[in-house]
Amino acid sequence: GRKLDFTIDNGRIHNVSLGQGQEVVAERALEVAAVQGHWVILQNIHLVARWLSTLEKLVEQYSLGSHADYRVFMSAEPAPIPEAHIIPQGLLENSIKITSEPPTGMHANLHKALDLFTQDTLEMCSKEMEFKCILFALCYFHAVVAERRKFGPQGWNRPYPFNNGDLTISINVLYNYLEANPKVPWDDLRYLFGEIMYGGHITDDWDRRLCRTYLSEYIRPEMLEEEVYLAPGFLIPPSLDYKGYHDYVDDNLPPESPYLYGLHPNAEIGFLTVTSDRLLQTVLEMQPKESDAAGGSGVSREEKASKSVLDEIMEKLPEPFNMVEMMEKAEDKTPYVVVALQECERMNILTHEIRRSLRELDLGLKGELTITSEMEELANALFYNNVPESWTRYAYPSLLSLGAWYTDLLLRIRDLEVWTTDFALPATVWLGGFFNPQSFLTAIMQSMARKNEWPLDKMCLSVEVTKKNREDVTAPPREGSYVHGLFMEGARWDIPTGVIADARLKELTSMMPVILIRAIPVDRMDTKNIYECPVYKTRMRGPTYVWTFNLKTKEKDAKWILAAVALLLQQ
Repeated sequence: GRKLDFTIDNGRIHNVSLGQGQEVVAERALEVAAVQGHWVILQNIHLVARWLSTLEKLVEQYSLGSHADYRVFMSAEPAPIPEAHIIPQGLLENSIKITSEPPTGMHANLHKALDLFTQDTLEMCSKEMEFKCILFALCYFHAVVAERRKFGPQGWNRPYPFNNGDLTISINVLYNYLEANPKVPWDDLRYLFGEIMYGGHITDDWDRRLCRTYLSEYIRPEMLEEEVYLAPGFLIPPSLDYKGYHDYVDDNLPPESPYLYGLHPNAEIGFLTVTSDRLLQTVLEMQPKESDAAGGSGVSREEKASKSVLDEIMEKLPEPFNMVEMMEKAEDKTPYVVVALQECERMNILTHEIRRSLRELDLGLKGELTITSEMEELANALFYNNVPESWTRYAYPSLLSLGAWYTDLLLRIRDLEVWTTDFALPATVWLGGFFNPQSFLTAIMQSMARKNEWPLDKMCLSVEVTKKNREDVTAPPREGSYVHGLFMEGARWDIPTGVIADARLKELTSMMPVILIRAIPVDRMDTKNIYECPVYKTRMRGPTYVWTFNLKTKEKDAKWILAAVALLLQQ
């Protein structure tokens, strides 16, 4: 603009930041610019969705017979999902589009973080050595937290909008604190960065722990002696000038791998598998829907496939549990019996919905009922091997495809049938087979609290990983319960030594042995050499959190925190 003598000062550029009430200003700017040959910059057009159709008409109107120098520039944020695209097609088709993609990979992210500063920034603090060291560590931290998002739930339980402003404000805070204190206030700095600047975005407690752990590993007094590794083989650099830091990254940063983030290489396999699955699912859904015209029946292949899946499911679906009969049989309402009854009730609700919706669809396909949008969605889900949304509303969280999900459902029903024949606690309980696993874990605490007359609010669960497989357990323990069917992601359980160990390559989740769960008073809890391991229902983590199990480790727990080690109730 300056080269061609277009500036805001000489009035030849109209810069409008769109928002409430700014539409009129933008319309006036477009009108003046079209006549006088000015440039118009419209920022954040995604914020004025209702006005975009008017904007499209104005752009089209002024494109004819306007001044030769007239130009319009627009900026917008990308929509998070395809359904949220709101910018009119006419605007997109008639414009030259430039996208500002965030850098990918650690190398590009670290350079971009350093690019936010200059040589003058490095020299502005009186404690130059400390300032430079912490600034570089913060740049690395910023690159790690931004790029870790690509690993999905294993990176962060929830996605967070970390941005460059977080880093630049953190550096300003660092400068102020170093100037105001004779010694480096390490704890204060870590708290400000981890709980306020970056932690302000974070809503999940486990993500907050991860953020704190990164900072305690990267920002500590030992970094001034150049003894802190930011990643395997990547030391904190010595005091260098601005260009020197860029060169140091080019020469010394190891090649891109999950190790740079503290994760196991398996994390990359998981993330690439999910991406591939999404791509193939989209390709499948884009296939044209053909009717079987050759046969003359007018029945599409989707309807044929849906009908065969429907018949198969209906054939195998067991009868609902007789709740009245079970209530009479269960005279002693112990905590375990209450859990079993609650699970049977919820299973009845789910199987009733499956039976109702499939019968309805069957009548629709026969032509006895009008096909509704709900029936169509159900038929599509059966064709694409997805669990229908009307079923998931009453079901438990699961990432399985329909075939595997239905097999899993039948196994859950069989387990409940065995348990409710005489309501005796099974030798080992399938924890993942519950709608609400928390209720069973709470029942363990309640039954032991009653037996030993302990106050329930001063109790916690003690987790002991045995060396047994499910087949080796023939009777329940005297206290508590054996549970099976848990998987470890991010690491594995080493049975001979009885501690967490590094995962084997290409083994994304490893089966846990049978675990003995008992309740103990909080003051008897062992807190040495343990890793507080979150338990989730599925790989989606986040909202599927169940409980925290304390597992033994010989290594620092920070290693497992950065590796996002968790127990899952479903493989």
